[in-house]
Amino acid sequence: MAVPGDRFRALLAGPVVVAPMAGGPSTPELVVAAAGAGALGFLAAGYKSAGAMQAEIDTVRAATGEPFGVNVFVPGAPAGDPAAVSAYLSSLSADAAAVGTELGEARWDDDDWGAKVDVLVAAPPPVVSFTFGCPPAGVVSALRGGGAVVGVTVTHPVEAGLAEETGVDFLSVQGPEAGAHRGTFVNDVRRGAERDLFDLLRAVASVSALPLLAAGGIMGPEAARAAQAAGAVAVQCGTAFLRCPESGAHPVYKAALADPRFTDTTVTRAFSGRPARGLVNAFVRAHRDAPPAYPEVNNATRPLRAAAAAAGDAERMSLWAGQGCRHARDAPAADVVAHLRGAP
Repeated sequence: MAVPGDRFRALLAGPVVVAPMAGGPSTPELVVAAAGAGALGFLAAGYKSAGAMQAEIDTVRAATGEPFGVNVFVPGAPAGDPAAVSAYLSSLSADAAAVGTELGEARWDDDDWGAKVDVLVAAPPPVVSFTFGCPPAGVVSALRGGGAVVGVTVTHPVEAGLAEETGVDFLSVQGPEAGAHRGTFVNDVRRGAERDLFDLLRAVASVSALPLLAAGGIMGPEAARAAQAAGAVAVQCGTAFLRCPESGAHPVYKAALADPRFTDTTVTRAFSGRPARGLVNAFVRAHRDAPPAYPEVNNATRPLRAAAAAAGDAERMSLWAGQGCRHARDAPAADVVAHLRGAP
């Protein structure tokens, strides 16, 4: 009789997984480079159409026969307080004007959820993972029936239990040290913040026998070994790969990771209306009262963020990064994988 998670354990080539980084960093080139180095890389389907996701999957499939994954955002509910959203966006008008643009529409959308699920079920990639909640059990069953290994990002033991009930193969355990959006099932900055990654791993392992990935500020082999000692089968790293040449991160973003102006990270809703960890810049310091309204705020600030990047204005960009980001290497992805595994 198969033990839960056997398919995922069999698929892992090594102890390093390159995390999905929505918004540009997770390119097919990064995924292919990771595969060539013996790591499992993820494409980020977030903020892309189903067609764009399919094109990236096709690119990876044409370049490598090694396993890879695709991560999808589970849509939430529309914001419950439109007046609060409107008031917050009014406070951003000066920032938009400073980079010569206007805010976008604060609209809710489901990130092309249904079309993406249809594409993935029709021709599943080796691994499919979900963030911001659990997909319906029927989606998990359909993907697994097509041969995919399925996982969910969790930030709390309760979320782990809910995910396991849907029949997934593994859990990506995201500690509060992780960069970018918190994978919480609810839009709550406090969820998952009470335990560090290693405590969270032990807590999740006590309620689930599924294989666990450890995500959260892991930048070197010592932390990777500690995560495995706490119950993880592999580490899932994103920030460690942001400065790689294969990363699609904007050059201003890559430079900020090594800029002495930016020494701290914090969790903020300022850019997207959902808690996310990034470098503390002027925008984060000025806008500490963003309402829980995702993706409405994210859609509204998209033109501002794009204009700031075009202008080289790192003070108004969302510079997502985990704790330990100052150790991100400007080196090929294969070298970063080797470092995480303990090579000199």
